[in-house]
Amino acid sequence: MSGKKVFVVDAGGRGNAIAHAFAKSSSVETVFISPGNAGSEMIEKCRMATVDGKPPKTISEMLAFAKHELIDLTFIGPEGYLSEGIVNVFQEEGQRILGPRKEAAILENSKCTTKDLLKSLNVPVPPCKNFDDPALAREYAHQFCSDNPGQGLVIKADGLAAGKGSVVCSTEEEALSTIERIMVSPKLFGQAGERIEIEKRLEGRELMFFALSDGRTVQPLESALDYKQAFSTDEAVAVRLFNKLSNNPNLENNPNTGGMGGFSPHPWLDEELTQKIMNEIAMPTVRGFHEATGHEYVGVIYFGLMISEEKEPSVLEINVRLGDPETQVILPRLETDFFQLSEALLDRKLDSVPLQWSSDYCLGICATSGRAIKPHSSGGGGERPGYPGEHYTNMPITGLEKVDPDVLVYHNGTAFGQDATDKRRLFTTGGRVLTLVARGRCLAEARIKAYDNIKRIRFNGMRYRKDIGQGYL
Repeated sequence: MSGKKVFVVDAGGRGNAIAHAFAKSSSVETVFISPGNAGSEMIEKCRMATVDGKPPKTISEMLAFAKHELIDLTFIGPEGYLSEGIVNVFQEEGQRILGPRKEAAILENSKCTTKDLLKSLNVPVPPCKNFDDPALAREYAHQFCSDNPGQGLVIKADGLAAGKGSVVCSTEEEALSTIERIMVSPKLFGQAGERIEIEKRLEGRELMFFALSDGRTVQPLESALDYKQAFSTDEAVAVRLFNKLSNNPNLENNPNTGGMGGFSPHPWLDEELTQKIMNEIAMPTVRGFHEATGHEYVGVIYFGLMISEEKEPSVLEINVRLGDPETQVILPRLETDFFQLSEALLDRKLDSVPLQWSSDYCLGICATSGRAIKPHSSGGGGERPGYPGEHYTNMPITGLEKVDPDVLVYHNGTAFGQDATDKRRLFTTGGRVLTLVARGRCLAEARIKAYDNIKRIRFNGMRYRKDIGQGYL
């Protein structure tokens, strides 16, 4: 073992999965994680990064940690740090860090700017228009719906909104209400919604397409089918109750989340479609971005696509990092050494590293903080809709010791604490709590194992979709 030290910047299940991938490398001795969670130290070789007993959270604190620990490679998970320029800061101090620089992170940080760029590069996107004036946005939505009866709109907050800033609207009433709630009151996404993009709702199948770029070479990663909506199609009653408790007048709106689960490999992404996306979207975007801005794109890039019946792809959005929960079902299938792959990206030698994948299926289920009645003795507050709306935290988690040893449990929002008897317990700290990942020789085998194991875990208000993978058996 050569004793390489890796620093993973991430707080959730994606960070657990990234750290796990690095830990499997024979080149790596220790993987530090920050801000991390309780699961960060449940993985072999992995530990929480700490400074004076606390995880470093600011960019300056993380830089100081990396220098002090002589970190060989830092990997950035979340888009927030990338948009704040953590890669720029680390590189200026001579640190090896993987992720796009701040100038390239704009591709996720501003949906409006990105769509304008893609249109200029002739990369296919839906018909769309940007607005910073709610009155003009309402006027446009009214005119569009009048001219195109029955045609839906998608309204998106321009900035970062934790994967929840996109709202699909089927009627003019829904569109006008959404514009009001994003731009005026209650300003659902804060500053991220001061500008919005309104685009025509396309028909087809959504696809999350992942690729790696060293600024010169682009290679596709394996992909996953992700379940974004909070509820399955047969949970209409639960959807209406969620919206009622959230004070959303659109009672039929099934809210988008950061992801409720998924599986890999993708069921209908074949080699022909992969090559089409690479030729028409991925490579033109990376190369065109460099030509337009002078900045190379280095790191992971993933495209949210709509694929028409004719297998024509259009870009709905771009993200500048690995997805969550897609990472949790993709990286366990990667057989190429993740540390060596990351080094090749930094050294502009991606073309020299062949990507190898297991033929196994991985299926992940995200357990979330759903609608719970919190006892008044522990703070009260009454009924809350649950994730992705207002939800309770600090709920004790039980049953992890009953999960099969070959089943992965990546922690999204957990922490250790003391219960009323001073016993050390695991508690929930967020909306998405755990992502349980099982693998099998086929999708059915992985699915059976995943659902059998997640039933062994308990916490107050625990909810998960029951249909992950169901329609593809």
